[in-house]
Parts: sequence; C-alpha cells; structure tokens
Amino acid sequence: MARNLSGRLATGLLVLLVGVLLLLGTTGVFETDSLWDWFPVVFVLLGVWVLVVSSFRNLTGPVMLIAVAGTFLLRNLGFITNEELATWWPLFIVLLGVLIIVSRFRRQRRVERAGAEDGETTAIAVFSGDERRLTTDRFTGAELVAVFGDVYLDLRDVSVPTPPAVVEIVCIFGDVEVRVPDDWEVRRDVLVLLGDVSDKRPPGKKETETGGRREDDEEELVLTGFVMFGDVKIRD
Repeated sequence: MARNLSGRLATGLLVLLVGVLLLLGTTGVFETDSLWDWFPVVFVLLGVWVLVVSSFRNLTGPVMLIAVAGTFLLRNLGFITNEELATWWPLFIVLLGVLIIVSRFRRQRRVERAGAEDGETTAIAVFSGDERRLTTDRFTGAELVAVFGDVYLDLRDVSVPTPPAVVEIVCIFGDVEVRVPDDWEVRRDVLVLLGDVSDKRPPGKKETETGGRREDDEEELVLTGFVMFGDVKIRD
C-alpha cells in the first residue's frame, strides 16, 4: 500500500508542478519559458525513482522514460537538433527491443534457479488479443505485452514455490487483466503514465481487524513494467 500511495503522490506532485508553471506563465507573474526547457528533468528523475524503489526489478518502463526524456532535454539545451531527432528516433524502438530481450534473459535465469522450466509464460497482443490459463505448481513469472490489444492471464490454478513470482507488463493503448487467487498478496511496481493499474478484488482472506492486509505476509506476485494510455486490472 505504501508503494501505491507513493506512486499516486508522485503523480499528484507532477500535475501540481505543471499547473503552477502554467499559471505563473499565463498570469505574467514569472517568465517560465526557460523553465520549460528543463522540464524533461522531472521525467528523468521519475524514471530513476521507479528504478530505485523497485530494486531495479522494473527495468523496461523506467529506462525508456529516462531515454526519451533525456533526449528531449538534450534537444531543448541545444546538444542535438530537431533534424537529428527526426533521423535517429527509431533508436527508441531498438532500445525497447533490447530491454525486452534483457528482461527475457533475467527471467530465464530466474527459471533456472527455481528449476521450473514450465513455470513461465509469454502473451503478446499487438492489434489483437491473447488469453492464457495456467495450471502449474512451479509458477515463476510471465511477460505480457499489449499494444493496441488485450491480454488475459489466469493464475488461479497456480502456486509459487519461491515467491514472489514476477509478471512484467508492457501495455500501450491496451488492456491487461490478471486473475489471481483471492488470498494472494500482489505488489504493483508498474510505471504508469496516463493509464491505470488497479486491484479490483474485494477484501479477501488476508484481512486484519483494522481492514488492511497483513504487513508480515510475503507477496506471491509482483507486477512490474510500463503502462501508457492503458489499463491493467487485478481480479480474483
């Protein structure tokens, strides 16, 4: 819960900063044109913050955010031109591919350590849909990619021998639904930009007398990744 509140606080502060800068500019109280040149620094710092709080488990989204924001910062400061940016922008796609490959190798190492070759799955939906239902007692993680598509992953018939399992999500203009047992602890370390990641489960078996989930429970599942103009839901 603390991580989710921190993410909402960071988003709220970012919106507040933009609003204050716009107000200062429109009212003429302060000249803000030069400050806008430095605004990408906010996104660079946001990416670094997400890397740190997720213990570098969440890699793809934060690194892409740092790369894109850092490039526009260099453009604003005159280190690169618009023409160079227009020529070399496909490098962002190359970087995304490299990060996906790196994440795949990291997952493979995790599978080898756990000795669970059947404990991983991948679902990719690009302008399409992909639905997966797993039944295994050695689940270690999954990779879900939804770009203008829908991905559905049902984990209600799996168990995690060495928690937490890690589900890495890339959701851009898409929808992802992950169904889990109602007594699972799920942590959300997802970088969200103009999207939503929500837990739609009602209060389950891990409720305390004060109405919150027990703090001493280890998470069975961690969601990481990047969501932009997308929607990720956790259901039971």
